[in-house]
Amino acid sequence: MGKQRTLREKVSFRGQGLHTGQQVEMTVHPSGPDTGISFCRADLDPAFKVRVAVENVRQDEMRQTALVVGTGMVRTIEHLMATFHGLGIDNAVVEVMGDELPGMDGSAIEYVRTFQQIGLTEQAAERRIFEIKEPVYVDQGEQSIMILPSPGLSVSYTLSYKDQDLSDQYLTLSILPEIFERELAPARTFCLKKEAEYLLSQGFGKGANVQNTLVFERNLPLENKLRFENEACRHKIMDLLGDLFLAGFVRGHVIAVRSGHALNLELVRKIVMQQKPNSAPLPEAFGVQEIQKILPHRYPFLFVDRISHFVPGVSATGYKLVTMNDYFFQGHFPDHPVLPGVIMIEAMAQVGGVIMLGKPENRGKIAYFMSIDSAKFRAPVVPGDELRMEVQVIRNRARTGQCVGRAYVGEKLVCEAEVKFAVVDK
Repeated sequence: MGKQRTLREKVSFRGQGLHTGQQVEMTVHPSGPDTGISFCRADLDPAFKVRVAVENVRQDEMRQTALVVGTGMVRTIEHLMATFHGLGIDNAVVEVMGDELPGMDGSAIEYVRTFQQIGLTEQAAERRIFEIKEPVYVDQGEQSIMILPSPGLSVSYTLSYKDQDLSDQYLTLSILPEIFERELAPARTFCLKKEAEYLLSQGFGKGANVQNTLVFERNLPLENKLRFENEACRHKIMDLLGDLFLAGFVRGHVIAVRSGHALNLELVRKIVMQQKPNSAPLPEAFGVQEIQKILPHRYPFLFVDRISHFVPGVSATGYKLVTMNDYFFQGHFPDHPVLPGVIMIEAMAQVGGVIMLGKPENRGKIAYFMSIDSAKFRAPVVPGDELRMEVQVIRNRARTGQCVGRAYVGEKLVCEAEVKFAVVDK
């Protein structure tokens, strides 16, 4: 497995954010064993550090991966995260003056060369590697991503924009530090000319130009030259490695077809759910009678039938079987019954309540809503569907808790939201 590694000394970078266009400064510090990768916003609260984890990621329309850090965010972390992953850097603290990392030349090569120049140091602790034991996949029709058991880490990527401005590309690589440096780190971010025009019209890409971004038209970059014939595909693999490192070092073979950040993160969430049963034994699933011992809700406002994968204060999966006998179908589109979106949010919140109130110190208390954020409804839910709600705590304090929930029917994501609770005495 090898030993964990960090930087020999701190190093700073300056540059313009690709999306915000703001000048930002970033300093990467060495960090102790088993501390992982953490980010802090030095311009807001340098004492507040967030360890990278998928539950702390906020997706937005900017086509990048952003981390929630205190009262702010740090956007476009994927190139730096890919560098940590590709070079085998386990522990570091990233201090940022601004809300986006510097875009450099649109690739990770400057990060790689600078880290190698200052050097890496081996630490006493053993590296933790999660070995994929069974396939994990996300399938959205023409887009898919999976990871299969494999003795090492490798990635196979198929890029297909189905557009005359960018031809289909395919590449498969084993991921080792020397391969990452040579084959992936120099690959620059890219888009189609029509995409660039749209992003600019929406106020994004303010720091992008034809030097730090490959803007494709008729299968060639405007005012630039390719470093690789399939540079776009290589950059997609680099982005994927950055997103995958949210789950830490993983051993498996990733096969991706037309995937981007959103699909990558769904795979990471499923990998993390696989990891947790191995870190601590889970209690057995329980049904509605036990749920009623934790939650104050009763018919007709109890929307969770059973719970599985229950870790108090951490995570749980809840289930609700949607039937035509549910009372709300009498008035909610009675000729075309669809589960109300607010019911899905409430059901996920009730699973979050079970997680929070299932902790011994919170038994007998009540969880009140404080806020609902980032609610999105992806597909209708109808009678006969079973709603599966995967909920994780992203912030847990003495009197408050914040959860992120995703509801599925089968493997189809139908709803997602973040909810915040106040935990109070009755």
